[in-house]
Amino acid sequence: TIALHFYFTLSTCLCLSRLSAHVPWQAFVHLSEGQLNGGFGGGALITDRWVLTAGRNLFVNKDREDIPRPILHFPKIYLGIKDRSEANESNEHPVEEVLVHPLFQKLSHWDNDLALIKLQRPVLINEKVTPIPLPDKCQDLSNTTGKSGVITGWGLGALLSPAPHLKHLVLPLVNQSECKSVYDRDPEAPNIDDSMICTGASKFEENVCFGDAGSALAVTDPDSGDVYAAGILSFDKSCRVKPFAVYTKLSAHLPWIQKVTRGDTDQSINVRTAAMSKMISQQL
Repeated sequence: TIALHFYFTLSTCLCLSRLSAHVPWQAFVHLSEGQLNGGFGGGALITDRWVLTAGRNLFVNKDREDIPRPILHFPKIYLGIKDRSEANESNEHPVEEVLVHPLFQKLSHWDNDLALIKLQRPVLINEKVTPIPLPDKCQDLSNTTGKSGVITGWGLGALLSPAPHLKHLVLPLVNQSECKSVYDRDPEAPNIDDSMICTGASKFEENVCFGDAGSALAVTDPDSGDVYAAGILSFDKSCRVKPFAVYTKLSAHLPWIQKVTRGDTDQSINVRTAAMSKMISQQL
């Protein structure tokens, strides 16, 4: 009965229903075929060599209890596509390295749900392939009133099958306290905290669904007009069954992202610190 209710709910909605033009930062992250909740997801190109996605996208077994040490997979990354049929060798960008957030799933399924994927070679930037900026420290969406974002993906649609074409939704940002008050009563939902962002359904009651996780929540800065990635979709199980989608808030994870993409090591950090200390001591 639950399964039939879930199917009926999906079949009466149009999850991510609007066909998108090329979304130049969108990545298709592919693990395997035939997985309802584990074969593929979205990602966001954030530099010419780094893709940001949900940590869960790199594991077929996604939950902490499935196996003690989930097996990390190297995905195939496709850029510059809007149809799944374009996920072929000509649009594939081989992966060199995969780094999951060190505190991924530390206390729950949804903690620090981020991973960085390094490509073997820099991509050629053009109108179809262009990175999306990360937020500045001041772009933390502390005030969500009247604001919205855009999410894109190939997630499951009305027929419980992956969308053949890239789709998008404009979703309202939801006050964190409202999101938390609802999901605190739901054992399957994330424990909402300051490192997360929530969105509600569209004005047509559409929402994200399985397979959309990892895509960027793109927002526009009201002052500068700049478009940036505010979050990475983590909890993609809305599908009109759950009221809110939940994202990992990127402004809360900038230090880790910047450290990894700069190629920082303990040695390089120590070298910079020592050089700075020496200059200051000489001045004194």
